Amino acid sequence: MGLEAAIPVDGYLTTNLQRVINWARRSSLWPMPFATACCGIELMAVASSRYDVARFGMERMSFSPRQADLLIVAGRIAVKMLPVLQRIYLQMTEPKWVISMGACASTGGVFDTYAVVQGCDQFIPVDVYIPGCPPRPEQLLEGIMAIQRHIDNEGIPPTGPNGRRVPLGIVVEPTHSVRPQPVGLTVGGA
Repeated sequence: MGLEAAIPVDGYLTTNLQRVINWARRSSLWPMPFATACCGIELMAVASSRYDVARFGMERMSFSPRQADLLIVAGRIAVKMLPVLQRIYLQMTEPKWVISMGACASTGGVFDTYAVVQGCDQFIPVDVYIPGCPPRPEQLLEGIMAIQRHIDNEGIPPTGPNGRRVPLGIVVEPTHSVRPQPVGLTVGGA
């Protein structure tokens, strides 16, 4: 097809094995969605044809934690759901990464109550925080690309002196700017 003509018959290809492994990991992240609220709709939009997460090798959303390596927490987490989230995280394969999508998953959002966890990072290590209520699909794609850049450069998530996983702590900045309405709005009959 052309590649065979470009490579000589007796040629050699040399590379670092770690770079090949990192390339394979980066190109085949399998996300495990943990969507509990409106951020889940934006997560679904990322898989649509407009945003097409398949470009990144992630078209296979895995609903089995043993076959996933990227946990996307989208939406608020009730205290009763927290043990389920922790069990899912522990069942995921190593190396694994976590994205906290939206204000509710990151800080509890507007739900400052006893029944809602005020940030999933208190219980599982979060690598990328995506702000917004709800965040735009482009922001989720940027968060995924941030993890891919880390995998390309570093490989596996870092560990601390006690051997526990250290979160990356990357925050994705919003890229969407609100534009004014195309038609002026008036209130009342004047």
